[in-house]
Amino acid sequence: MNPILLDFPNEFYTERLHIRMPMHGDGQAMYESIEASKKEISPWLPFARQEQTVEEVEINIREAHIKFLKREDLRLLVFEKETGELVASSGLHQIDWTVPKFEIGYWIDTRHGGKGYITEAVKGIADFAFTQLKARRVQIRCDPKNKRSSAVAERAGFTLEGILKNDERSLDGDSLTDTCVYAMTK
Repeated sequence: MNPILLDFPNEFYTERLHIRMPMHGDGQAMYESIEASKKEISPWLPFARQEQTVEEVEINIREAHIKFLKREDLRLLVFEKETGELVASSGLHQIDWTVPKFEIGYWIDTRHGGKGYITEAVKGIADFAFTQLKARRVQIRCDPKNKRSSAVAERAGFTLEGILKNDERSLDGDSLTDTCVYAMTK
């Protein structure tokens, strides 16, 4: 079956969070989150190392919306339920619908860190993948030096399956980095 024919919700809720696909107009809030968090996320995420305008971020949001509808990549924005503030960006990536399997990526707006939001979001997204998308495997990949990301995976109940040595080039291109692979399976 062509994945574009799959029907599933565009949004869901956890105890404190509203998690949904990107929508037109989310660019401003995303831009502000990226700017507020650059210092913390730039060692791990290439987009945080680039100077972007609000317009460029809005274009990226609209492209993510289209990819969600086409079932190519399922970016999810995470909002605090009570205030409606954007607190994180996450999603289900590296999709293989034939298994089906997904990879959860995430980063939190630094201004909202330390409140357990990203762990709650990852748990909610994994549950969404298993219940709504019938996932057989959900994984999280991160650099072993990214202790916060590893801690989120572990708190969310993922198991470290292994560490891939010399798996990728560092963002600056000067060295090779390892990759932790955490997973949940059904």
